Formats: sequence, C-alpha cells, structure tokens
Amino acid sequence: MVKIAKTLLGLAAFAMGLLVILYGLSFLFVPKNNTKDAGMEEIYANGIQGEPPNSIDVVVVGDSESYSSISPLHIWKTTGYTSYVCGSGRQYLSYSKTLLERAFETQSPKLVILETLCIYRQIPAKTVVMDEVSRYLPILRYHDRWKVMTREDFSPTDGNSYTTPYKGYRHNNKVSGADTSNYMAQTEKIASIPLVNRLLVKQIQELCEANGAKLLLLSTPSTVNWNYQRHNGIQELADELDLEYIDLNTKPQEVPIDWSTDTYDRGDHLNYSGSRKVSQFLAKYLEGTQMFSDRRGDSKYASWNTLLQDYEAKVEKAS
Repeated sequence: MVKIAKTLLGLAAFAMGLLVILYGLSFLFVPKNNTKDAGMEEIYANGIQGEPPNSIDVVVVGDSESYSSISPLHIWKTTGYTSYVCGSGRQYLSYSKTLLERAFETQSPKLVILETLCIYRQIPAKTVVMDEVSRYLPILRYHDRWKVMTREDFSPTDGNSYTTPYKGYRHNNKVSGADTSNYMAQTEKIASIPLVNRLLVKQIQELCEANGAKLLLLSTPSTVNWNYQRHNGIQELADELDLEYIDLNTKPQEVPIDWSTDTYDRGDHLNYSGSRKVSQFLAKYLEGTQMFSDRRGDSKYASWNTLLQDYEAKVEKAS
C-alpha cells in the first residue's frame, strides 16, 4: 500500500513539474505580436488586437460567411459605429470563444454577433481539448514555432501592431450566380445541433454577459449553407437561451439579395454587392438599438474616415 502511494505521489509530482515547465515555456512560445511574422495564426481575425483599446462597438465572430457578408466600413459610413469581424475560414465555436476572449482583453463592445453557420460545424474532440487547454498552456497551440523563433521571442512582448484596413471584411466583387430552386423551402423539421456546440454557445453567452455585452445570433444569406431546418434549429436554441436571433435568409424584402448578381461562388458566399445589402440592414438594426454613439466627428476616429475613402476608391477602380 505504501509503495503504491509513493508511486502515485511520484507520478503526481512529475505531472505537476511538467505542467510548470509547459506553463513557463508558454511565455516564450506565444507570439510577441499579432503579425504573421511573429507567428500569430489567423491574422485577419486577430487583427482586432491591433485596434486602439476600447474603440470597437461591435465584434463579429464566425466563419467565412461573416467576413464576406459584413463590412464594418460600410456600417461606419452609415452610422459612425465601429465594428470588427473576427472571422476565419471554417471557424469552430471553440475558436470563436478564444477570439472573443482575446477581444475582451482590450475591447469593451456592447454587442457581439455570432454568425450561426459554425454552430452546426462538428468539432473534432481533439480540437475542443486543444482550444480549451491552450487557454492555460498556449505552448500547445504554438509548439511548432520553435522552427522560426528568433532573439525577439526571448524579449518581452512589444504589443500588437497589426490590424486589417477593412476591419476583418474581405472584399470580393466577382459574380457567379446561384441556383435557388430549393432555397429556404419551409418545413417544421429541426436540424440537430451537436451537444458540444450547444454548450459552447452557452459559454459564449456567459462570456458576453460577464463583459457587459449582448449576444446576437445572425444567419447571413447563403443558398448553399442554409435551409429552413437549420433556421428552426437555431431558433429553438435562441429560445432556449433567451437570445435574439435574426435570420436574413427569411427576410428577402429587408435584405433583397439577387442571387444572380450578389454571390461570387454560386450562393456559398456573398460578394461586394451582397455584403452592402447585409451591412445596410445591420446599420439600421444597430441604429434601432440606440446602444451606440456616432463617432464620425470624433478626431480619435479620423482614421476610419481615411480608410473608408481608400476603400471606396479601390471599389470604384475595380468596378
């Protein structure tokens, strides 16, 4: 019995020592800046870390539907409200949570928008574990960085310097029309949401509440990815968690997407003209909440006006 106890204590001591070493090494392996050269992953989504502290009113998380559908600069032009899209391709909800945690470190948004497609994305068990554990042991996420580490990695962090000029939005003005023959056919069937994903949405809701932000569920238009069964599933979840849910796929009058011209890949994602319609709807929605202040006349936000001018010049040149 004594021998077993000593063995268990030895194993516990070894495990504790290993955790201490990994925790210490994490400070070395974590990128010292949010740039690609510094080793940061998903730099568009993490570009919010380079924004001035407490300067973003609305944070959006989600997969590629979010960054192709929502243009913060268009919302700025209409309302003077600031927003940032922390979107990434095939984003898992566990990473959505990570991005929000990072955003809340420097920002105090009043509203968080979760684009709902990722709620249906099955998350590999190892990814869930990795995203959870790496919050405390970042070395597990960045262990491959040893291949490219330099002397700068042994110095204290120099702050985050990168942010995207379009605030996470990714412009695309190509056109490739969609087939809408079976799009949003009504049904009472309900698409099932994985249990882990339901729990993660609840955790994201609690994270928002703890930081004084409202959580909004938003489905952006997509003939490829959305249907009425999925709509019903998200509505059921929203009712369960007492969250507001807006499905733009059910609002053709308010968001009149022309599927022959407003998508660049046959209905999977919206192009520039489609994103303008979604962004205009969101601008009106945000104004209706009366939660935000128009900052267009504030000199602290003059860079937004400059970025908007540059963006509109680029769009006009490309058209």
